[in-house]
Amino acid sequence: MIPSYQAIMLPLLKAVQDKKEYRLNDIIEQLADEFKLTEDDRKELLPSGQTFLFGNRVGWARTYLKKSGLIDSPKRGFICITKRGLAALKQKPKEINVTFLKQYPEFLEFQNLKRDDVSSTNTDNPNEISAQTPEEVLENSYQNIRKSLAQELLDKVTKLSPSFFEKLVVELLVKMGYGGSMKDAGKAIGKSGDEGIDGTIKEDKLGLDIIYIQAKRWQSGNIVGRPEIHRFIGALAGQGAKKGVFITTSSFSKDALEYVPRNETKIVLIDGFQLAQLMIDYNLGVATQHVYEIKKIDSDYFEE
Repeated sequence: MIPSYQAIMLPLLKAVQDKKEYRLNDIIEQLADEFKLTEDDRKELLPSGQTFLFGNRVGWARTYLKKSGLIDSPKRGFICITKRGLAALKQKPKEINVTFLKQYPEFLEFQNLKRDDVSSTNTDNPNEISAQTPEEVLENSYQNIRKSLAQELLDKVTKLSPSFFEKLVVELLVKMGYGGSMKDAGKAIGKSGDEGIDGTIKEDKLGLDIIYIQAKRWQSGNIVGRPEIHRFIGALAGQGAKKGVFITTSSFSKDALEYVPRNETKIVLIDGFQLAQLMIDYNLGVATQHVYEIKKIDSDYFEE
């Protein structure tokens, strides 16, 4: 199990207690061994998928220790202990956490600057927030907001008329880069006798190939099974097509997901969850409410 950033503070300070300068990346590996992290633990990412979770927590532990004056950064990417850090270790603390660091005025000043109006957070368990780094709190909050929005989108989409839903699917694929414009790239067919094809879209702006679309606006309880996939592949064969996208507002059965056509036909399956995520990513049916930028020091700027 990956330790919290507060649980990392004392081991981090002890790792540099010999007064030598250490590269932070080397300390991360050393601490990962000390905490006996598995390969999966070491590779676990933040919700954004852009940063390793353990490395991020070590980084925040370093930040808190540095703001308290217990460690210093003599040069980029390196850390070393300070006299105050050595004095803290002489106290033989069982742990170093936020409560422990509050004895240092520099840390209190840092917290006051950072706390602002966000100090009163809506949570039933304050320890849950303190166990996470500020970056994790922000990312997890973002993911929760996104999940809620995705569910709202699905609720809206399942209430649309079949023709509107088919148009939405084509519009989404256009926004994803297929074809170019709604006028030239795709069309929603949606007529009786269409042999299971709800729409078509050009694979590229030049129209070198056509992708056929099947769109099922089903409630979440109605699972798309293998027979529906068979019929779609049969419809593609009837059109002489080899590429198709099957989109549903519900989900696919295990058999449907595991089915691979034996011929050259290629199909992509998109369920309700993926559909909502794509709509959010490509700004279809959603509008930006707030934008928050996370910035960090540009170390290259300060190099002489």
